[in-house]
Amino acid sequence: MTTGTTRPPEPDHGRPHRPLVVHHGPDTAQAAVLLLHGGRPDDRTPPTRLNLPALRMRPFGSAISRTPRGREVLLASVRYRYRGWNGPQADAARDARAALDELVARVPDVPVVLVGHSMGGRAALRTGGHPAVRGVVALAPWCPPGEPVTHLRERTLVLLHDVRDRITDAEASWHFADRARRSGARVHTVAMPRGGHTMLRGARHWHRLTVDLVAALLDGTPVRDAVGGVPPE
Repeated sequence: MTTGTTRPPEPDHGRPHRPLVVHHGPDTAQAAVLLLHGGRPDDRTPPTRLNLPALRMRPFGSAISRTPRGREVLLASVRYRYRGWNGPQADAARDARAALDELVARVPDVPVVLVGHSMGGRAALRTGGHPAVRGVVALAPWCPPGEPVTHLRERTLVLLHDVRDRITDAEASWHFADRARRSGARVHTVAMPRGGHTMLRGARHWHRLTVDLVAALLDGTPVRDAVGGVPPE
């Protein structure tokens, strides 16, 4: 999540918004991973062509696409209409849901894992109750008080956060995790040793762990093995 001033919306010249961007779409996809990048609390302008939050997710997509899993995996990301969450409108979550619906129409009956950073982590957790979603990997997620959790019952969630993050609050992530766990979700939390909010320091660790978690979620193997044998807290 980033902060900044809001400029007047740029015209879209009547182009329809397509929330799903497919980066790798095999004809025989057996699973799918959907990436959700960060944004701002409030901003009703479209993402710019040089979209730094989206660029931050590219290494995660590359790492996921390079790792063999014995199955064909479709890799896609969410294209937001606006740069901000925008209060009760929850625009990022609405776009995430629309992208999920489009993804399921393209590759029905395959398990989907959501990988979201910051505002994208909030959007992933908000839409994690979608019937196609197997699990959510939330990277330094934005988890404000009062976020809904009951829809995540029987979902597997993994929240990764560096306690030194100055943009989003790791303690808020742990509190969200506890509430989701009490609502019936299978929740793991990982205190990352470095990386802050940008996940640049120790980036390989973030990438490798995310890949291992995605593989565990798709394969149905214990997530605790991917996080070094640490059981859910």
